[in-house]
Amino acid sequence: MEDSNEMSFWDHLEDLRWTIIRSIVALVVFAIIGFVLMPYIYDSIIMGPTRADFILYRYLCAATSAVPFFPDFCDDTFHVDIININLASQFFRHMTTSFWLALILTFPYLVFEIWRFISPALYENEKKSIRWAFMFGTVMFFLGCLVGYCLVFPMTFRFLATYQLSEVIVNQISLDSYMDNFLMLIFIMGIVFELPLLSWLLSKLGLLNRSFFKKFRRHAIVGLLVLSAVITPSGDPFTLSVVFLPLYMLFEMSRFMVKAAPKEEDETIVQDGES
Repeated sequence: MEDSNEMSFWDHLEDLRWTIIRSIVALVVFAIIGFVLMPYIYDSIIMGPTRADFILYRYLCAATSAVPFFPDFCDDTFHVDIININLASQFFRHMTTSFWLALILTFPYLVFEIWRFISPALYENEKKSIRWAFMFGTVMFFLGCLVGYCLVFPMTFRFLATYQLSEVIVNQISLDSYMDNFLMLIFIMGIVFELPLLSWLLSKLGLLNRSFFKKFRRHAIVGLLVLSAVITPSGDPFTLSVVFLPLYMLFEMSRFMVKAAPKEEDETIVQDGES
């Protein structure tokens, strides 16, 4: 006898259609709200790192003022004017930024819609694992975006905006250049913070265990230092360490998200390390 709860192919298509419709409606609603509020968002949030009163600069001023080789974050005259050189840039940036903001704000709901669509095909133990993965991944993505906005982008922007190859060259930063770097660095950090989740998934597939982190820790430190230097191309050790430490913590956090190494392999790695 056929299960009355079993869905046909056309039922799945209908379910998928409504999943897509609900997702698009949520994006459109939040994009409209973002479009209305965008002038305030630009003034208060997006353009915050261009002014000396940005919250990160105030904290860093108090923390680094007594250390001579740290960069000066106490300069109250710091201000960068963002200029527009293309006639339609402000209008298109208004539109595109509203969309990106809507995408970020609706991200948990979009994940929920994906979960609701695929969950009927999963076993109960698979549902628990994937539900946890979706929740953890969402939290880590938002945390990475927050670190990108509050830490990585302001550090990078302040260094590049004040860097001078010659005194006769005046920096004039365009709106497109500012927003491209703003969005890129924030989303990069959001993606980088998914490293623990990626490690967990690879561990579930049997492709990764804790022996990897023991064996390649020194290589990872060098690689993360290089990545930190690329993200924040400043020569001072403070800026480099501020970006490196969260990345290294993610690496160590990933270690606890994967399965333990087989005993024989673990003992071999320990012996190699001691030798």
